[in-house]
Amino acid sequence: MHAEPQEEHRWLEQLLGEWTVTSEDPAGTAPPDEAWVENVRSLNGLWIVCEGKGTMPGGKPGQTLMTLGFNPSTGRYVGTWVGSMMNHMWLYDGDIEDDGRTLALNCEGPDFENPGRTARYQDRLTLIDATRRTLTARVETDSGDWKDIMTADYRRR
Repeated sequence: MHAEPQEEHRWLEQLLGEWTVTSEDPAGTAPPDEAWVENVRSLNGLWIVCEGKGTMPGGKPGQTLMTLGFNPSTGRYVGTWVGSMMNHMWLYDGDIEDDGRTLALNCEGPDFENPGRTARYQDRLTLIDATRRTLTARVETDSGDWKDIMTADYRRR
């Protein structure tokens, strides 16, 4: 079996490289994180692997690992996210929005406000230009609206 990269895989190549990452919560209840570094590499043009390292609030080291690809059979972007700060593996399913710049990745995981329950989340990767992108994490509320819970700014190094 030999898979060939599609146009959708090439969209992901815009994420390749080394990035400086800063973030803060939209409510302003936590101080901005110290800068993290994320290295994004390709696995033969079919998958990208994003490896992040930095310091968590409180001074502990943190690591993250995201994988992203495209499944031509379903016409959907797929991926995973894990971090050293939690033991849940997030499974992504998403698509590019009409603006052509935003990849909306849907997932489900622990409801941080209601222990023992799950919630729907969405991570939104938005390309600003060739040197900057953002990631906005949001949760679906009981009313069906989306509430931003974290925004990260990525600047190419």
